[in-house]
Amino acid sequence: MMLLAILQANASVMDVDANLRTIEDAAQRASSAGAALLLTPELFPVGYAPLRLHAELDPATLPAVRERLAGIARTHGIGLVYSLPAVAPKEATHDDAAQPALAGDAWHITATLLDASGDEILNYAKVHLFGPEEHKAFVGAHVPPAVVDFNGIRTSMLICYDVEFPEAVRAAATRGAELLLVPTALSAGFENVPQVLIRARALESQLNVAYANHSGHEDIYNFLGGSVVAGPDGSLLAAAGEGAALLFAEVGTETVKAARDEVPYLRERRPELYNEWEQQA
Repeated sequence: MMLLAILQANASVMDVDANLRTIEDAAQRASSAGAALLLTPELFPVGYAPLRLHAELDPATLPAVRERLAGIARTHGIGLVYSLPAVAPKEATHDDAAQPALAGDAWHITATLLDASGDEILNYAKVHLFGPEEHKAFVGAHVPPAVVDFNGIRTSMLICYDVEFPEAVRAAATRGAELLLVPTALSAGFENVPQVLIRARALESQLNVAYANHSGHEDIYNFLGGSVVAGPDGSLLAAAGEGAALLFAEVGTETVKAARDEVPYLRERRPELYNEWEQQA
């Protein structure tokens, strides 16, 4: 079993120093409590404000931000998941509907998993963009979620809206994921996502799902809070209210194995048949 910490907090848009102080404080508290990993919300180091980020953020400053985040992980001896914008590869292709309306480079929303030494061991770029601001400021990626071993647990990542698509979670599960880490920026009014949908995703793909949200008001957004951790049987392992919080939950592999042995959803899938159904639709 591994102790996981989930940061729910209010970020200051474009105030990287303040946001990194919040992350470092959480890392210190999480490490002192024995947590091996800290999950932080979507775009937290820069604040969630897609149009402002595209207009005001200099991508040349991002490597230094990443190094400071690596330093936080090293200093406190804790794994860390953070989310930042990243310039999309020039060869990246995307649908016309996802073309950025703003001038300049095309950007992805990304998440990075660091180990306790501050080394990057997993990266992911958001596939499903939500709302007109994200579609104007970013482009959706196409690469499926990868899986790595973190402290003996097969671990993968999605970002926010991605987890609302069962296909995305199942893609991680069929690649062997036992723990899915999800930085998010969920607005108030979507309570059913953490309260119902996250638990359903964990149950149907039989893995642990940790979902870290913002709280409070940033730019034009009022955030729900409500961060959760769900177990592979759909059980609720931890849940936050509306305000700032540092959640803790024990996650591991034995509960995943037990769930998959009891109800073999993954083994008894029939993807060839589902593909036929899609073609017939």
